[in-house]
Amino acid sequence: MSRSRREFLTTASLGVLGAAAIYPGQGQAQVQNPGNLPAGAPPAFGAGPPVGPAVTASTFAEAEKLTQFPLTDPERAMAAASWPRTLASVYERRTGPRKLALESTLAPATRWDPMLPGLTSVPSRDRFGRSSVPPTPLPANDEDIAFSPLTQLSTWIEKRQLSSERLTRIYLGRLERFNPTLRCAITITRDLALQQAKQADEEISGGNYRGPLHGIPWGAKDLLDTAGIPTTYGAEPYRNRIPTEDAEVVKRLHAAGAVLVAKLSLGALALNDIWFGGQTMNPWLLEEGSSGSSAGPGAATAAGLVGFSVGSETGGSIVSPSMRCGVTGLRPTYGRVPRTGAMTLCWSLDKLGPMTRRVEDALLVLAAISGPDANDTASVPSHLDFDANANVKGLRVGYFPAWMKERPATDVDRAALEKVKNVGMQLVEYSLPDWPYDSLNLILFAEAAAAFEELTLSGGLRELKAQVPDAWPNIFRQARFLSAVDFVQADRLRRKVAQEMARIFSEVDLLLVPSLRDEMLVITNFTGHPSLTLRAGFVEVRKARSDWAPDTEHPLPTFSTPRRVPHGVTLIGRLFDEGTLGAAGIALERALGVSGERPQGF
Repeated sequence: MSRSRREFLTTASLGVLGAAAIYPGQGQAQVQNPGNLPAGAPPAFGAGPPVGPAVTASTFAEAEKLTQFPLTDPERAMAAASWPRTLASVYERRTGPRKLALESTLAPATRWDPMLPGLTSVPSRDRFGRSSVPPTPLPANDEDIAFSPLTQLSTWIEKRQLSSERLTRIYLGRLERFNPTLRCAITITRDLALQQAKQADEEISGGNYRGPLHGIPWGAKDLLDTAGIPTTYGAEPYRNRIPTEDAEVVKRLHAAGAVLVAKLSLGALALNDIWFGGQTMNPWLLEEGSSGSSAGPGAATAAGLVGFSVGSETGGSIVSPSMRCGVTGLRPTYGRVPRTGAMTLCWSLDKLGPMTRRVEDALLVLAAISGPDANDTASVPSHLDFDANANVKGLRVGYFPAWMKERPATDVDRAALEKVKNVGMQLVEYSLPDWPYDSLNLILFAEAAAAFEELTLSGGLRELKAQVPDAWPNIFRQARFLSAVDFVQADRLRRKVAQEMARIFSEVDLLLVPSLRDEMLVITNFTGHPSLTLRAGFVEVRKARSDWAPDTEHPLPTFSTPRRVPHGVTLIGRLFDEGTLGAAGIALERALGVSGERPQGF
């Protein structure tokens, strides 16, 4: 039988009485009994029964090393003596007696809105113009079909030159053949896929063509719930988790007639590329991981194992594997695509988006999954105004000259600037204030640790394969010691950064940046701006690359002969202006002429 709250507080108070007795009279408030207060007397902070662990002045002295906020001896004494009273309610929520578990679907009361007051330059209509490039004949070779862009696959299926069942069997066969090498699929959904493909063929034969995704096999990052099919988050504690309902994005793709062939791998709890089945590998260079956390979508799309995939990004999880695997990754504006039924890592940062082999393909998928959902408090109504044949001449493309002269920029990035001019867009030089952008990550760390509080407190984090300093287990534990004041200040800096981005986008239409430039990955994920990463060329590497911090005990492979791998650039667009982003990306993709090459051996 549980004790009453009064009994709990009386017992728990004994543990902190010693701390209060050390400095008698140092800011000690009497325990406030509401029944003894005169009428109209308000409650006071720190006047309730003490709760929680014993806290002394030395506790604060040690904590000051973390906060970089020194106290005097009297201040330290007062803080220690009053802490168990002032913070009693915090301990009570987490440890009892009125311990309250917060369900995983519960979002915070506050919501990030990327549309700052006064911003009005968003598309006012829905329009989707497909490319006017004539379709090519259906290849005789299954491999050539598998690597074909979505625009071609959909045309062949619509014209009944290719059946969904044949295409689905091609991808299922490739998944079964290459997944042992790439470790990119956690669950292959053969039975469901063949059932959906058969239904698609019957509908199309009957004249009921649903649109460009009808009959197209796709793969879902395994943080999107699928009814009756495991959704594991790539993490050991969830490997047997089977949802009862589809995520909203899955529902929308089912409604579009797409065929789900696989649940694709992700780094555990959406970090990097190591999951409970091992590391997902890069099809272009099998000695290195595919990058993450959308590791499986990147590898499977690059290797021609799916027609398209859906990944997610919180801080680079679409951009980075798209770069590494040489595919197109579209990270939509925050709020455009609902996250209902997707694993929550960070409420104010998580975004779902397509990963494809061509730019137009990504816009086709985005059109199907966009739109608000009442169960995602961050999702909002929006328009998608896109024309694949739009004239991009005169678009102003901002870039940062200093970034183009130093790593991670390469000759491929610099050559892309020239291609921008070749297609008639105008380059505009910019610079950014020298602000501590990485300090915004405090918000990510705190929200993510809150999302997985129960896993942290229960010790479930110890089951994860990656237990290095830069993996979630350590970061979630460290986050318990973050300052709430610093969190609020980071949130205020976030608005300041958003205002700076609004200023830049009042003068340019797009930005072109090195894809993995840390400042821009942080800035645009926190401001919510959309990004499009596309292959721009190839570079040579003498050492395998990794998402993880260097580990002297496990050095990365080196190559006596340099290895040729794809390299991409990233375009950043105005909020909710993915249409302009796509049109510019198509023009650049055509000018670069490197999107068709495939990884050898696949």
